[in-house]
Amino acid sequence: MTDLINKVASMIDRASVSIISSVSEEGFPNTKAMLPPRKREGIKNFYFTTNTSSIRVRQYLENPKACVYFYERIVFSGVMLVGTMEVLQDAKSKEMIWEEGDDSYYPGGVTDPDYCVLKFTARNGRFYSNLASEDLTVE
Repeated sequence: MTDLINKVASMIDRASVSIISSVSEEGFPNTKAMLPPRKREGIKNFYFTTNTSSIRVRQYLENPKACVYFYERIVFSGVMLVGTMEVLQDAKSKEMIWEEGDDSYYPGGVTDPDYCVLKFTARNGRFYSNLASEDLTVE
């Protein structure tokens, strides 16, 4: 399993896009493309930046069930991770992933009330590559 985890982690690091999904108020999946995570801890925890005022934030606050998908288009492989998404608004979390240039999205800087962090925690997943799928247990 360690080889598979390393392969997945490497693919995630190369991804230029993250696909995240939430659950709408009506119980339907909602999917959105985002920039790659700013930070990851193994393949269990991922940290994204987003606007506090976004629909996705509202949905995660109401229902934290989430899915994140990463893929490599050229070799047609990908990994789906299922878990929960937390909305973090504390100073430590916001400062942890703040980068130069973020003020173009959040003019108030790291303390901008419309800037927050999404923390995804994976429970399990599924990896697809070379015409085969494998289940992943995330620890």
